[in-house]
Amino acid sequence: MDFQVRKDGESIELLLSGRLEFTDHDRLHDVIELLETRGVRRFIIDAKDLTFIDSAGIGMLLILQDETEQRNIKMIVRKLHGDVKRSIDLARIGEIITIEE
Repeated sequence: MDFQVRKDGESIELLLSGRLEFTDHDRLHDVIELLETRGVRRFIIDAKDLTFIDSAGIGMLLILQDETEQRNIKMIVRKLHGDVKRSIDLARIGEIITIEE
C-alpha cells in the first residue's frame, strides 16, 4: 500500500493506492499517528486508487475505525470500486464504518 496525506483544517484525507494487505500491517502505526494531529474531527480514506484488499486490510480498516472512535473523530471511506468494493460488501463492514460513494 502506498498513501498520501492531505490536511485541510479539521480533516485529514488519506489517499490509498495499490494493495492493502497483511504485509502493510507495519505501516498502520504511521497512519494511526496522523490521528494525533490537534483539532482533527474527520478522517477520510480515499480508496479510488486501491486495487486490492484482503482480510487483514479489512481488519486494518476496523482498527482505524476503533482508533478514530476513541478520539471522537468521524471516519469515512470513499470511492470504493471493483474487487475492493465487493470485498468490503461481502465483509459487511459498511454496518460499522461510514462508506460514501
